[in-house]
Amino acid sequence: MVSPINSVLKSVNSSQSQHKIRLAEPSDLPDIVTIYNQSIAGKAATADLTPVTVADRQQWFDEHLTQPNRPIYVVTNTEGVLMAWGSFSDVKNRIAYHISSEISIYVATQFQGLGLGSLLLQWMLTQAPQLGIQNILALIFGHNEPSLALFQKFGFKPWGRFPKVCDMQGFTADLVILGKAL
Repeated sequence: MVSPINSVLKSVNSSQSQHKIRLAEPSDLPDIVTIYNQSIAGKAATADLTPVTVADRQQWFDEHLTQPNRPIYVVTNTEGVLMAWGSFSDVKNRIAYHISSEISIYVATQFQGLGLGSLLLQWMLTQAPQLGIQNILALIFGHNEPSLALFQKFGFKPWGRFPKVCDMQGFTADLVILGKAL
């Protein structure tokens, strides 16, 4: 088993202010849920169609906290405001998949366009090898051009496409799998 990483991971300077990337803590879950719920209405970043609650996400969060090789990272500003989060998750719940991970990144609506997605993705790519991750998969809706562009900018390539697999209540969405071998 991979040993846990220190709680405070990195401080970075951006054009706006200083940001800190650290492992998520139990007190972060409400903010993580808030940011996740902001993405639901746009129907571009998640297949959930109605908001989730902290209770709905508690088991998911707890599983990440107990699996050091599948962390959740958060980006905070100098005031401690949680601005974005990202996670590594199991691709499948079978042991042979341990070398591969799904990546998810969400940025709070009010902080989009500041480069936080790039900042967090770059950080997560540097952390993956020490977590035992050799392949990273990003599952992105085909109509989510900003996310597709973000991951392609960091060298992710198309590894698959599932046409019209999600009923988004008003349209059906393709699911694009972008992958990167490290």
